[in-house]
Amino acid sequence: MTVADIRRRKQAERLKGLHQQASSVLAEHPGASLWLFGSWARGDWDAFSDVDVLAVAPNRSQASELADAVLDLGMADDVLALTELEWQERRNGDDPYWRAIGLDAVRLGLS
Repeated sequence: MTVADIRRRKQAERLKGLHQQASSVLAEHPGASLWLFGSWARGDWDAFSDVDVLAVAPNRSQASELADAVLDLGMADDVLALTELEWQERRNGDDPYWRAIGLDAVRLGLS
């Protein structure tokens, strides 16, 4: 087994766990979504990489509640709360930072 194989397996295991956790959190937050972004989404993570998640919901209050639930579960190290409109505007806007996040983001769980 190569180092690349080990990395792919570790990423697949991590993503599977995040999908499972996201599904349980999203069951309590209808109409919301969770998005993994950063190095774990891109696949260029290392031993010091944190887990970055976007909590997206119809309004600011629901997005903040979802972000708090993700943090309480210990699912992510950093969580950004956005409304659905903010997420769509940012991922499709002109800011290269947000466009890159939009291209790399991986939707977690079921919504």
